[in-house]
Amino acid sequence: MKGYFEGKVTLVTGAAAGLGRASALAFAREGASVVVADIDVKNGQDTVKMIEKAGGKATFVKTDVTKRAEVEALIKKTVETYGRLDCAHNNVGIEPQANSILECTEEQWNQVLNSDLTSVWLCMKYEITYMVSHGGGAIVNTSSIAGLVGPEDVCEYIGAKHGVSGITKAAAVGFAKRGIRINAVCPAGMRGTAMYKRVIARDPGFAPKMIADVPMGRDGEPEEVAEAVIWLCSPAASYVTGICMPVDGGFTAK
Repeated sequence: MKGYFEGKVTLVTGAAAGLGRASALAFAREGASVVVADIDVKNGQDTVKMIEKAGGKATFVKTDVTKRAEVEALIKKTVETYGRLDCAHNNVGIEPQANSILECTEEQWNQVLNSDLTSVWLCMKYEITYMVSHGGGAIVNTSSIAGLVGPEDVCEYIGAKHGVSGITKAAAVGFAKRGIRINAVCPAGMRGTAMYKRVIARDPGFAPKMIADVPMGRDGEPEEVAEAVIWLCSPAASYVTGICMPVDGGFTAK
């Protein structure tokens, strides 16, 4: 795939750590220039340094992707810096804030929906606006296994991630004839990510229970999700759009 990504420009949100960092590193490894977007300046700049150390090209843009003006400015900065935008991985999100639909407050509901769903909608809105006028592109959104099934009762997270899966499909259908492919990845628990660590801190029994439910018998790695993302953005997936791909060791199949 390296030949394809040479000369291409990729935007990755939430790229200061975890899945976003793994995705940014993978795109850079395959030859893309990468725009690293996050609210975390230090770790975002560290991602850029990691890419540059490996011989790649990257730039950091501090962005709160829940704010329309900042997302619009992010796309503008991407094009000003590298002259184009070919691919995007919309990856910002936070974990559930409540254990039950009865316990979930309006504040918790709005916090998760804003971070996990509204941010994806805003990013797609401005990415697609650019791509429609410039020959198309490929977009991958980060949903979750919680965007495919309904584990436990973390209602605000499940609502947000089902929403990501839904708008991914709707946008994919709406822009398929305009040269834009839009898909989602749906990870299970990914070892080492900050989100996973916070969930385990809240519930130490979560990891053993999750692993017991995974046919492959282990957590995933962020790099395994990144490989799915770059495949979906590559010509190898040229006839693939509107899918929500589980990257879950067989969890949803079970």
